[in-house]
Amino acid sequence: MRTAASALDYRELARRRLPPFLFEYIDGGSYSETTLRRNVADLPTIALRQRILTDVSAIDLSTRLFGHTQALPVGLAPIGLAGMNARRGEVQAARAAEAAGIPFCLSTVSACPLDEVAAGTTKPFWFQLYMIRDRGFMRTLLGHAKRLGCSALIFTVDMPVPGSRYRDYHSGLAGAPGLGGDLRRFWQGLTHPRWAWDVGIRGRPHQLGNVAPVLGRQNGLEDFFAWMRNNFDPSVTWKDLDFIRDHWDGPLIIKGILDVDDARAAADLGADGIVVSNHGGRQLDGVPSTARALPPIAEAVRDRLTVLADGGVRSGLDVVRMLALGAQGVLLGRAWVYALAGGGEAGVAHVLRLVEAEMRVAMALTGRTRIAAIDRSMLVE
Repeated sequence: MRTAASALDYRELARRRLPPFLFEYIDGGSYSETTLRRNVADLPTIALRQRILTDVSAIDLSTRLFGHTQALPVGLAPIGLAGMNARRGEVQAARAAEAAGIPFCLSTVSACPLDEVAAGTTKPFWFQLYMIRDRGFMRTLLGHAKRLGCSALIFTVDMPVPGSRYRDYHSGLAGAPGLGGDLRRFWQGLTHPRWAWDVGIRGRPHQLGNVAPVLGRQNGLEDFFAWMRNNFDPSVTWKDLDFIRDHWDGPLIIKGILDVDDARAAADLGADGIVVSNHGGRQLDGVPSTARALPPIAEAVRDRLTVLADGGVRSGLDVVRMLALGAQGVLLGRAWVYALAGGGEAGVAHVLRLVEAEMRVAMALTGRTRIAAIDRSMLVE
């Protein structure tokens, strides 16, 4: 960790420290991973205009999103099973985000439940929800998130069915249930003793906190994946957002938008924000990268709602590129999970400091001193 200088350095630390079934889960995408590669490859091709002899001695990175001022135009995206990458990992990440003055979003399928994250932090965090067949369970989760003071809801809409992720089958995370899969994961844990001690032993209980009540005693990984397949709702339509609005009165952010017409539909239905996202290349392979999908969407709806984006962001320079393409905020995904796996809370805090420093350099060399001044005029087109 002392030699880590970027999120990609933490990726290597994560690869070394995690059992393969966990590393491949966070690192991989769906099918041939074309979209995953596009996300990472397209952002560096976005050329910025370098400007000189401009007073950039006072750079302000703060911004205001959904009624709250934050230190950076960045948040930690919801990541399923993130808490398996370090002991009680979502709590560690939430603390790092809070210290950095940015929002953390807890996934429905997190290892740590809502109560544990709330007890481990002092400020409100965001919550993420899927449309699940069991509407009673959804009502319970939404009510609990409200009572705990969650300040925004991210509603993920690009997962009516889970994408096919070959790496999960090859690594032993997913596949036919039974003793074989358990033994493979157990052996992988034994061969990674630091993880086995930190997470496997000290990180108990090993449950998927928010869905543990519906999984009951059958709370293993195979049970979780079976529950996902059976309970994600492929019949969901735009009309189902009425159900969410009936049970959530805070900011509502729709995640998984890649099409201009869908962005307009979200605005028409009164969403407060959207996340332009292809689920990190983990759902429909072959769709455009977020960097390519973002500009027309931002142009169409940015005056009606807040536009966030994720996908392929590995540095503060990438954050600036996303902002120049039209986003008003950027969610970090794999970047923070690599850091969590590689260095726990300290690793996440370090990556956020790196992102901040890289943003300052990028803004200074493009002659921008405020987040609001980052726009398409910075791009070489």
